[in-house]
Amino acid sequence: MNLGFFLIIFEHTNMIGPDTGWGRYEFFVFLSTTWIINSLVQAFFMPNVQEFSELIRTGNLDFALVKPIDTQFLISFGKIEWSSAANLLMGLGLLTYSVWQLTDSPDRPLHLNPGIFLLYLLYIFLGTGLMYGVMISLAATSIWLGRNQTLYNFWFYITNFYRYPMEIYKNSPWGWSLWGTFTFVIPILVVVNVPARLLAQPLRPEPDGTWQLALFAIFATGMVLIASRACFQLALRSYRSASS
Repeated sequence: MNLGFFLIIFEHTNMIGPDTGWGRYEFFVFLSTTWIINSLVQAFFMPNVQEFSELIRTGNLDFALVKPIDTQFLISFGKIEWSSAANLLMGLGLLTYSVWQLTDSPDRPLHLNPGIFLLYLLYIFLGTGLMYGVMISLAATSIWLGRNQTLYNFWFYITNFYRYPMEIYKNSPWGWSLWGTFTFVIPILVVVNVPARLLAQPLRPEPDGTWQLALFAIFATGMVLIASRACFQLALRSYRSASS
């Protein structure tokens, strides 16, 4: 459905935003990257995080705490949602087709090397890790709040912001405030923007700011994972056993 919506948009315009470089196939690289990261998060982390509040409510978290393995690891990787593989395959298919169209373009052919593909894979991994950090931090609040369905709704609301190129937020004071918040405070805008920008290279050649943003994404991912670990450990210290 998302793809059909954007196909209609590109019937009426050649680019999303003036002078942004996000043409049809550049944006489809962005869209497919979003699908890939979402599918990885939904396959490996979402079902386990959703179950965390139930473990607390039923007292089954006690059993996880006494096992000789890190509790966060056990809770995060308890099961895999294989149905998300369909979205992953669709994302990979769209990505392959879009990159082929860009490299075969007669006007502005995209020139790639193996290093770019390796960087793309690295930033897919980092983006998935960053989203995991945000998700596990929200899940940890279940220990204090019980069933936190509102916070899971908040998760889906904030993830809406990373589904579009960050240039769309830079045309108004309100947009700039959103850009700043979701780049430096809750840095989810780097999750898709960095790998998609490195691979699609919408401005060709990319300005120096792209590499600065890429370096910041590494820093941001590390900080989010460290903060999420601290949040989870703090929440566990507040947990009261069902048998106590």
